[in-house]
Amino acid sequence: MEIRYSETKTFTVQQLETLFLSVEWESGRYPEKLMRGIQNSSYVISAWDGAQLVGLVRSLDDGETVAFLHYLLVDPAYQGQHIGTELMERILEKLRGFLHIKIMPSDPKTIPFYEKFGFRQYSNYTAMEIMRL
Repeated sequence: MEIRYSETKTFTVQQLETLFLSVEWESGRYPEKLMRGIQNSSYVISAWDGAQLVGLVRSLDDGETVAFLHYLLVDPAYQGQHIGTELMERILEKLRGFLHIKIMPSDPKTIPFYEKFGFRQYSNYTAMEIMRL
């Protein structure tokens, strides 16, 4: 199996829904909204096994100073093959000129993964959100 990486935003609603539900992310239950959100993202890098979408990372940014990484996911059947690492390296290369790159891990077990890329936790603030799922 050879994984192919793409920077296009060419997905079907079903491909996104399948990938997001494979990692049990609630947003996968809103595939139409998810599709529009992905299309409006600054950068999207995806991983493919043939026609199957197996991983994805996206960023939201202001074009110069701040970028937020939101959604880094790999289908569990493909985890352990360094797809997440490759996606992260590719998105960070796209964002190399930004002053701040932020991520808000929802699972504490993923923090060591992000630390490998230079991310550090802040001691002086906590992320907050309004959830409307």
